[in-house]
Amino acid sequence: MFKQAMVIGKFYPPHAGHAHLVTTAAAQTGKVAVLVLGSRFESITVDERVKWLTAELHDVDGVEIMGMRNDCPEDYHSDEIWKAQTELMRLALKSHGVTKVDAVFTSEKYGARLAEAFGAESVLVDPSRTAYPISGTQCREDLADAWPSIIAPARQELATRIILVGAESTGTTTLAKALTEHYRPRFPRIADVPEYGREYTYEKFNKLRCGTPGAGLEDMVWTPEDFSVIGARQNQMENAAADACPLVIADTDALATTLWERYYLGDGSYGSFHAADVLPRRDLYLVTDHEGVAFEDDGWREGEHRRAEMTEWFKETLTGEGHSWVLVTGDRERRLKTAIEMIDLMIAQRSGFTSPPWATRTVVANTALEGAMA
Repeated sequence: MFKQAMVIGKFYPPHAGHAHLVTTAAAQTGKVAVLVLGSRFESITVDERVKWLTAELHDVDGVEIMGMRNDCPEDYHSDEIWKAQTELMRLALKSHGVTKVDAVFTSEKYGARLAEAFGAESVLVDPSRTAYPISGTQCREDLADAWPSIIAPARQELATRIILVGAESTGTTTLAKALTEHYRPRFPRIADVPEYGREYTYEKFNKLRCGTPGAGLEDMVWTPEDFSVIGARQNQMENAAADACPLVIADTDALATTLWERYYLGDGSYGSFHAADVLPRRDLYLVTDHEGVAFEDDGWREGEHRRAEMTEWFKETLTGEGHSWVLVTGDRERRLKTAIEMIDLMIAQRSGFTSPPWATRTVVANTALEGAMA
């Protein structure tokens, strides 16, 4: 057993191989300092990576995750740059009370040189990437393919979330399905996130009819507890979709549930508001306009005369809560085109990874060192 070990890396983004490296170190060491090094030029902050790793490894004893801004160039031919890098690491450790390291755990050949700089023993863990055939570079180059290997807390916040909302019979479900099919070739694991409230309505009505065979929709009695269940389940479905794929297209959400609760029970009912309080991070709302869309009565809808009011509620609520939203209007083709244009931009921004400007001109001693800080 070692007393104090160190694991360093960019964790950009953190993946299963990183978690395996840390847990392996923890199994052989009393304490493990995990040093997350990130540049200002990268699209994921150091604080985000620290947060995700902390959540993933919270039950592993002796592990401390710490972050350090590292804007130093990478040049493995240069002793001067190597010293600049190791001094950043030393001071990061020192600022957290770690002044002596007796083991450096890595999956890279640079581990021996790094351990020597700290007067520590080098321990290589799965250098051939046999146990976990994944790297930060692979994740950055093809996020969709690498998605299952990225740690769960990171998947939840890296996913691009597009939420469709609107009044009854305004085309939200039609647009959500069209978007899902459009992006399926690019994101094969994309999952449907339907409106759970409709499924819940079917179940609630069937229970009513079992007790009162002649009952109609007008006989259904809604309660705050109903909307609490709907909102919580809607969040669960959305998060499950984010766990499976870096793109989420959701046909409504828990925030919309609060407006439907208001619609049915008035302003004084707050059953679904807890689900809205823990709303997952989202990138964009698409509000389907009621104008120009014929009302289709499928036997379950009853709000034709209130569509304009509901559309305004959505606009007001999203604006008041500071969400990004776009009103989609026109025929189906125009709506789909508008949505795709916006979503493509969101995907590029949220799922894209940037590199430091010096990365393309850095001189690396050999290919084994190329991923040293990945």
